[in-house]
Amino acid sequence: MTPSKPGNPSQGKPAEAEKAEVEAAEAKQAAAVEGAQEKAEAPEAQDTPKAESSDELEPTAADEAAADAAAEEEEDDVLTDEPDPEAEADDAPEAEEASAGEEKPKPRRRSRAKKSETPAPTPARERVAPGERVLVRAQAKYVRTSARKARLVCDHIRGKSVLEARAILALTPRHVARDWSKLLESAVANAENNHELIGDELRIASVTADEGPTLKRYRPRAMGRATRIRKRTSHLTILLTPKES
Repeated sequence: MTPSKPGNPSQGKPAEAEKAEVEAAEAKQAAAVEGAQEKAEAPEAQDTPKAESSDELEPTAADEAAADAAAEEEEDDVLTDEPDPEAEADDAPEAEEASAGEEKPKPRRRSRAKKSETPAPTPARERVAPGERVLVRAQAKYVRTSARKARLVCDHIRGKSVLEARAILALTPRHVARDWSKLLESAVANAENNHELIGDELRIASVTADEGPTLKRYRPRAMGRATRIRKRTSHLTILLTPKES
């Protein structure tokens, strides 16, 4: 006996069951198509602006009063935004600390031209305390005479008063006496202008003649020889003091 071949499983089902399955499948496909159409139409519906409702009411008196109150509050806030001096005083130390941390710019150097333009201050007069010895000094440098010849004249005026020294120098025939006379008048002027002393009441406390540099020159002599000539200079100094001291 030969086995029977397996047939189609639907052959055993009744015809009514097959019709029900076909109708269910068609219903599912129709539902899927409708859902796709609704999704496609949904964005267009969202983009359309909503119609303004005609039920809106005009602003009432209460709304206007609320708006005026809000405007007044804003004005009060603007007025209260002014800086507070106490708060600024509290913030001052912090600002100073912040500026101290930063590097300060270096001061500019003054040019030499500005220094030369500023006039030099005039020296103030020296005030002498009572009982203190005053010495007024005057010096003449590089006088064209030898120190030996200058000492011959200054020995006559050492320790003399100003009036006596003037008379002695006026009658001295030596040429260096003119230089000593000029130096004496310079010392008297220094005493009167710088120390407020009277020139006729002064005497010569010290007078010296020091050697200065020597100028060397040469003179031709016989048989092609040369002789040195020494042109000597001297530094003259006079010190004056009041007669009472």
